[in-house]
Amino acid sequence: MPLPYLLLDHICVNYDTAGHVHTAVRDLSLSLARGEIGCLLGPSGCGKTTVLRAVCGFEPLAGGRIVLDAHEVANAQMSEPPERRHVGVVFQDYALFPHLNVAQNIGFGLGRMARAERHDRVQTLAERVGLSGALRKYPHELSGGQQQRVALARALAPSPALLLLDEPFSNLDLDLRERLAVEVREIIRESGATAILVTHDQHEAFAMADRIGVMHAGAVAQWAPARELWRAPANRVVADFIGRGALIPGTFRGNTKGGGITLELGEIAVVPALAEKLLRTAAKDAYPVNVDVLLRADDIVHDPASPFEATLVRRAFRGADQLYTLRLASGREVIARVDGELVHEAGERVGLRLAVQHPVAFTVGGTPV
Repeated sequence: MPLPYLLLDHICVNYDTAGHVHTAVRDLSLSLARGEIGCLLGPSGCGKTTVLRAVCGFEPLAGGRIVLDAHEVANAQMSEPPERRHVGVVFQDYALFPHLNVAQNIGFGLGRMARAERHDRVQTLAERVGLSGALRKYPHELSGGQQQRVALARALAPSPALLLLDEPFSNLDLDLRERLAVEVREIIRESGATAILVTHDQHEAFAMADRIGVMHAGAVAQWAPARELWRAPANRVVADFIGRGALIPGTFRGNTKGGGITLELGEIAVVPALAEKLLRTAAKDAYPVNVDVLLRADDIVHDPASPFEATLVRRAFRGADQLYTLRLASGREVIARVDGELVHEAGERVGLRLAVQHPVAFTVGGTPV
């Protein structure tokens, strides 16, 4: 079986602080095919930027290996210097040269190229990122989104073996971030580059990446496409970070052909695959099986005819819809997305019904999934 284009094989990165060794990245493995876009997603301090620094060659490995285009560039005994890895980087602050115009910034890494060829390359990239009319402008004359495009074009100019993007949209406002994430994905696609994005923003990750690694405590909790992460989180860490919901206790009854989970808001039908997983991971001889079910805002709908009610704690109006935070009889809180025209006040009882399309559940007291 051929090696993937990028392979991180059980890599470990340690920091030595005043004689104390801290493991920042532990036993991390992932791979990308040529032309794929991957993403490391997680909160600050989880190790995702350290992984990028190791791939660049800025951090040595304490264990494992990094293979790029069938060439081993790092292991615990050796590390190729950054300049020999042919990696392009888009930094969080863009790091544009203020005394150079757009054309000069884009062409900065093309010094060994013939002048005419360099000119053509800069023109092609400027057109690709939508800045062909701004080549004579300087960074201070550009918007944040335009500066980000210049940084991307500069990183792509030398045709790097790998493109790394470190929180590239964090300095932009929300609307621009979401729009640019889609645009940057298309630019990278057109260039044919293989890329890794680092972000704490789930929406950016979903918009850009073919595969996403949810990081926790220096390790990848799950490496999978966005749809799989959302519909089938491998463990509670991923469910908690990706799910954006509440884990509510329930009871599963059924067999490997299916069954149902009873919650205080009603019952959820369980497909055979989930039923088999719950029975496999349940504590020995436990039946019915105690589970925690992830309930997201879209899993709960307003239904005034429902026998199940909860107390409205607060509401957040968002235009076409609003988010209700509701307290169940048990005291637990859930969030429901409801129509923007509904008017309830805090303290009111609100009728609710479950509408779970893709149940996510974990056993309690059994084998971790």
